[in-house]
Amino acid sequence: MVSSSRSRAGLIIVARPNQSQNWRSNLYVLLALCVPSLGIGIAFTLIGAWPILPLAGLEMFALGSALYYVQWKLQYRQVITFDGDRVLVEKGHYYPRRSWQFPRRLAGVAVETKQHPWESPVLALHDKEQQVRVGEFLNREDGMALLALLRAELRVSSYTSEEKRKF
Repeated sequence: MVSSSRSRAGLIIVARPNQSQNWRSNLYVLLALCVPSLGIGIAFTLIGAWPILPLAGLEMFALGSALYYVQWKLQYRQVITFDGDRVLVEKGHYYPRRSWQFPRRLAGVAVETKQHPWESPVLALHDKEQQVRVGEFLNREDGMALLALLRAELRVSSYTSEEKRKF
């Protein structure tokens, strides 16, 4: 998902993965699975088959851990800020963990087109010294939306996957 907002200071583009459910919905799904599973485990424990209950608990713990991990991965953000004479790229979960800064007059967008029509183009912001990929988790429509926003702000160079780009 790509969103943007323009203010007097500049343009801010936020790219994030598509998210089908929020954490609250995942908790409801987990609860709907835990109640019957643990109920059956308790029933089997009462008739003497006690190993069922710890295994049911372990199974629900594994499912809850997997749901939490996926939700955490979906909180990833890339924020691209154009203000004045600089371009700032920040990446991270919940808050920026890494950031890159480019002078706006030297910055550009490298676009690597893909062979298959369903694949999103590979986008990278660069200057003469450094390069950072952006939007690598986006689907084709969102990747093209990000490219359109970047194209309006920076110069674009395009190449295919067979060509090698030297920075």
